[in-house]
Amino acid sequence: MKTAPSSAGHAPGRNEALAMAREVLEIEAKAISDLINRLDQHFSRAVELILNCRGRVVVSGIGKSGHVARKIASTLASTGTPAFFVHPAEASHGDLGMVARDDVFIALSNSGESAELLAIVPLVKRQGAKLVALTGDARSTLAREADVHVYAGAEKEACPLNLAPTASTTAALALGDALAVALMQAKGFTRDEFAASHPGGTLGRKLLTHVRDVMRTGENAPRISHTAALMEGVLEMSRGRMGMTAILDGGGRVIGIFTDGDLRRSLEKGVDLRTSRITEVMTRGPRTIGPDKLAVEAVEIMERHKVNQMLVVDQDQKLVGALNMHDLFRAKVI
Repeated sequence: MKTAPSSAGHAPGRNEALAMAREVLEIEAKAISDLINRLDQHFSRAVELILNCRGRVVVSGIGKSGHVARKIASTLASTGTPAFFVHPAEASHGDLGMVARDDVFIALSNSGESAELLAIVPLVKRQGAKLVALTGDARSTLAREADVHVYAGAEKEACPLNLAPTASTTAALALGDALAVALMQAKGFTRDEFAASHPGGTLGRKLLTHVRDVMRTGENAPRISHTAALMEGVLEMSRGRMGMTAILDGGGRVIGIFTDGDLRRSLEKGVDLRTSRITEVMTRGPRTIGPDKLAVEAVEIMERHKVNQMLVVDQDQKLVGALNMHDLFRAKVI
């Protein structure tokens, strides 16, 4: 027995859902775009205030603004600006002790009238901390009480009822990213510093793994002399199981590489494996990389030049190791 459709609404068809989704994205994109034209000296003042902060940045908000505040605090902390989130309701019950005189307190509220935030603003100011307000209303109580107010609102929410925080929270989130990146640039925050605060997971591996950490060395890096016969190169390549062998001059410097592809092309040309020399069929001037380079740089070079192996050399072009795509996969760099 079929259930009668609810009079409260109907399930949208595919086209209707797509149209609604596009409208939501357009409204939220416009909210961010409008912020570009509204940025002024107040944003610059907020950046200066945080740059001159001798303490930490405390970010707070309630409801959806609270979720955005948590993300902003996290982004600031990971890009060189010590920051943490404090829930305004918990702040009224002891957590306000985390806020000190030398801190900067960033308060998020679209209306600028959130009771939980307004209840702690006098206490924050009494502590001597500076107050930055991100709101959608420059005339709001929170904006008036702030040392610096930055507009972070939206003319229209993406919600059909214009009620649920959607475009406004997206705009506030984007503004928080803009603030974090502006501070990051002003502080000269480096790639190494970023890596130090992201040691775990895929991002950490990409930022912290160097070629020397994944390359094969010693006998595990196939190599033969430039005086060797072609057949010796085939045997060394087979022994090393890397699909290649490096070709070295008398001083241990790389002058070429012999790969599976070179072997296949040699056979197609009818080259005699027993009488030919390795230098007749090797690839000269192979792609190389230094051991102190990031492993992701090796990936980029290999993908750009469509090669699966790379030789690792020192500043004198002497062979110190080798790696291939499988090594990078195992190290989870790719």
